[in-house]
Amino acid sequence: MKFQKPYCINLLILFFSYQSIAQSNNIKIEPVNFSNVTVTDAFWKPKMDLVATKTLAACIYQTEEKTARIRNFEKVARKKGEQHEGVFYDDSDVFKAIEAMSYSIKTNKDKNLEAKADEWIDKIAAAQLEDGYLNTYYTLTGLDKRWTDMSMHEDYNAGHMIEAAVAYYDATGKRKFLDVVIKWANYFDSIFGPGKRDWVTGHQELELALVKLYRVTADKKYLNLADWLLSERGKKLAKGYTWSDWKDTAYAQDAIPVKEQKEITGHAVRAMYLYTGAADVAAHTGDQDYVTAMRRVWEDVVFRNMYITGGIGSAGSNEGFSKDYDLPNEQAYCETCASVGMVFWNQRMNSLTGNAEYIDILERSLYNGALDGLSLSGDRFFYGNPLASSGKHARKEWFGTACCPSNIARLIASLGNYIYGFSNGKIYVNLFVGSKTQFHLTNGTIQFDMATNYPWDGLMKCTLNMKNKIKAPIAFRLPGWANGIPAPGKLYHYTSNEKEEAPEVLVNGKSVPYEIENGYVVVQKEWKNNDVVEYKLPMNIKKILARDELLQDNGRIAIQRGPIVYCVEAIDNNGKAWNIAAPISTSFTTENFSVLDEKVVSLIAKVPVVQINDNGLSIQTTMQQIRAIPYYTWCNRGSDAMQVWIPISFNKEKINF
Repeated sequence: MKFQKPYCINLLILFFSYQSIAQSNNIKIEPVNFSNVTVTDAFWKPKMDLVATKTLAACIYQTEEKTARIRNFEKVARKKGEQHEGVFYDDSDVFKAIEAMSYSIKTNKDKNLEAKADEWIDKIAAAQLEDGYLNTYYTLTGLDKRWTDMSMHEDYNAGHMIEAAVAYYDATGKRKFLDVVIKWANYFDSIFGPGKRDWVTGHQELELALVKLYRVTADKKYLNLADWLLSERGKKLAKGYTWSDWKDTAYAQDAIPVKEQKEITGHAVRAMYLYTGAADVAAHTGDQDYVTAMRRVWEDVVFRNMYITGGIGSAGSNEGFSKDYDLPNEQAYCETCASVGMVFWNQRMNSLTGNAEYIDILERSLYNGALDGLSLSGDRFFYGNPLASSGKHARKEWFGTACCPSNIARLIASLGNYIYGFSNGKIYVNLFVGSKTQFHLTNGTIQFDMATNYPWDGLMKCTLNMKNKIKAPIAFRLPGWANGIPAPGKLYHYTSNEKEEAPEVLVNGKSVPYEIENGYVVVQKEWKNNDVVEYKLPMNIKKILARDELLQDNGRIAIQRGPIVYCVEAIDNNGKAWNIAAPISTSFTTENFSVLDEKVVSLIAKVPVVQINDNGLSIQTTMQQIRAIPYYTWCNRGSDAMQVWIPISFNKEKINF
């Protein structure tokens, strides 16, 4: 493909600017960009293909045909005084869909998808005002009210617009959308900032987006603006503004300044985007006060407020957090977007600190709390992800507030962003996903090819190709679940009879020594062409107990194998899921199984099951075989009863017959 000279020069400037930014900041591990990773994985590649086809097709259909999301942009461009349709934050769903489309365009080279994205971008650009403002709700309902209500998502919408534009530029090299968001960001910067107007982003998102824009443009004013927006929180700036949907300042993490925060509060998705943004700013400024505050808040989330699935935000009343250890199962809110946010934030924390425990949480959320939000068919969704159901939950085609479908789409489409890392000549393998990439070291380039049947198997086989011998450490993450730690902080722990096995590393079939550093198994060696590194993790079935403060889980166990949390669903267990007990001594074994077309490893065991006698007046307990399936696969065969936490003995008053 032949590029015009200005474009080539711009790419070179961008490359070297990005390199200098990355090397001068506080980052300990730099993630390898998805555009440099080819995913070949048997588990994830079909899901990425499904997103590129079924999920994005559903998003496009709903955006263009079933709702007015695209139509609103067309109305603005026509300038005929037409009415806005839908909700004031609907623009954001268009932008998230374009972001997901961008990742799929890059990986699948889909020209039809690219043409659709270009069509939408043209309509978005036509709706931008001369001053740079772009928001269909206020442009159609009254520009005199713009920037008067902190909770009306003007900045949230724009943040997603910036993320989409950066992703599309990365995928295609086309500048049109990027120029639109640069114009918007310059407009925003002309109004807000030191010596100008104060502002608090009601739904955080703009902060992290501005850092992405900084990384693309190398224009430091965007980084400074993100830092300033963070500094505005906790100053009680409501005076002179409306806060229409803020239940209290804690709801939007605005009760105290970010650097002084110690506890997780309020709306879960807003919190995740806030702390992701704070981590991004800290990575480029080296501000340790942000890092210290985020660690405190992270511990509050993970040690006291996180479900075994990695889901967060138990309360539907505020779509977020309530009090410590309040983690109900059937009433769990656990918004899909919040689990997606956990992936974002924990990746940033790993990048800042170099500690693998953050990837442990990322993995737990990715394979369980987030993935559960997408149906196996790719076109049905969960907004909330409960850990128990009496059969009243169902996956939906769409939602009035449709943040989750495009959010899970953009996460899965960009999976390559989370697999590998690199720092000072060291190669990091964070996620075990079949894929190919390359690492450029001072003394040569290593082509890295990982093959695996993870999460069903614990063997990762990595083939290294290079022209000359290269000495470099390779660090494989040692997951907490393989090291006796289902989650940090002892919120959950394994039963005492769970055995532990050490991981094994083989090079060309021979066992080699390794060191453990910050949760990574590190192999230091001089590598040669066609070396094969095998990394073996034990895939034992683990039974998990919750600490006593989690009252809803008292007297119950959860089951996990590898990163996968399991549940029992009625369809696999004689039509019932709430009449089963699994004593701590229960012995589970694996069995290959299919949930619709999804091939999984299921768990089976003989356990006590309660049944009503024919006379309907008495009950009996019999030993029957039950089957547990991966949590992310439940409710794909219709609405059904389900439980993640299984009682270890019967409490008859609580059994649903």
